[in-house]
Amino acid sequence: MAQDKRTALITGSGRNIGKAIALHLAASGYNIVLNGSRDRAACEAVAGEIKKLGGESMIEICDIGDASKVKAMAQSAIDRFGRVDVLVNNAAIRPDGDFLKSSEADWNHVMDTNFYSAYHLARACAPGMLAKGWGRIIHFTGMNAQQGYAGKAAVSVSKHALWGLTKSLSKEFGPQGVTTNIISPGTFPDISEDVSAPRYQALLKNNPAGRLGTPDDIAAMVDLLVTDQGGFINGQMLQINGGVINQF
Repeated sequence: MAQDKRTALITGSGRNIGKAIALHLAASGYNIVLNGSRDRAACEAVAGEIKKLGGESMIEICDIGDASKVKAMAQSAIDRFGRVDVLVNNAAIRPDGDFLKSSEADWNHVMDTNFYSAYHLARACAPGMLAKGWGRIIHFTGMNAQQGYAGKAAVSVSKHALWGLTKSLSKEFGPQGVTTNIISPGTFPDISEDVSAPRYQALLKNNPAGRLGTPDDIAAMVDLLVTDQGGFINGQMLQINGGVINQF
């Protein structure tokens, strides 16, 4: 039965990295809670792939920048599957905005979407994890956010806040079997991108691995983190970028 299996809630799981994570975890036997902000069709397509894998899923379309909707999404997942064992806070926005010209409302929108969504979901899902003595919370940052964005100060601040939350929760929840980590992906070109394009070739030339990343590279790390063998990885920033940067 669905409630006998572990459940993963993944924000931004209609495409790209979130989709890859959803499919990997579904193949490992997880119930999947799919989320997107608007594109239900994309999530339904992923749900169809999960069904072919023999898995079960549910779709929650909501603006994760809205606290009430995020809390309702978590409760719907718990009502449906009885639990959320793995929380992957993948979705984010990265709008351009000159620091002196962007409004406070613009700034707050980025913080609500990128940081407070993870805050609210962790508060909603962690109690069940702690009660069972097992859980995984996985956040996402990015190379540019780590190094600082010109024209995207709010994005960098929101991602640094997630890094701070990761470190604190890893110490608070770790003794009770719940790990918290943050993944920093490298450059992952769109699957339809022309590999002969100058931008692609420049990125390829600058990557020590001799290739660019794929969503499956990130999903493979999540696969490790959610195993019992991954339980000693806690409070870490895991940089998956082929070696383009190796410090934070």
